[in-house]
Amino acid sequence: MIVRPAKIEDIQALAAIAERSYRAAFADILEEDVLASRSVSYFEERFAAAWERMLVALSGQTPLGFLLMTDGHIDMLFMDPDAGGQGGGALLLQRAETLGAKSLECFRDNHGARRFYERHGWRVEREYEREFAGCSRSFVLYEKS
Repeated sequence: MIVRPAKIEDIQALAAIAERSYRAAFADILEEDVLASRSVSYFEERFAAAWERMLVALSGQTPLGFLLMTDGHIDMLFMDPDAGGQGGGALLLQRAETLGAKSLECFRDNHGARRFYERHGWRVEREYEREFAGCSRSFVLYEKS
């Protein structure tokens, strides 16, 4: 597994990973209509404006995950649900840290992601509520020093 900067031609594959991962990770957190709204085309549009801030984890030439970072804040880190446990998420997180990642936000009830971040030395700075997809949701802010 390797990590490299994203290329514009990665957008479609990364959007498909995002859609599958979103459904798998947030099935117990978000309503079905919210999950349905996060389609491949939704992510393609979002990534078209952000691909230069993305990293890709690859096995051979196949993208298995990605990370999106803005000004030291990790906006997204998703692995294909079928590619978990292969080290790609850890490689993405480590690369982001070398590029200056200092914070990330996570749903409070996303226990798998929270265990992952804490295992890699990230610590909860605070818990809070904010609007997401039309409802107030519980989040945690993680920081890495």
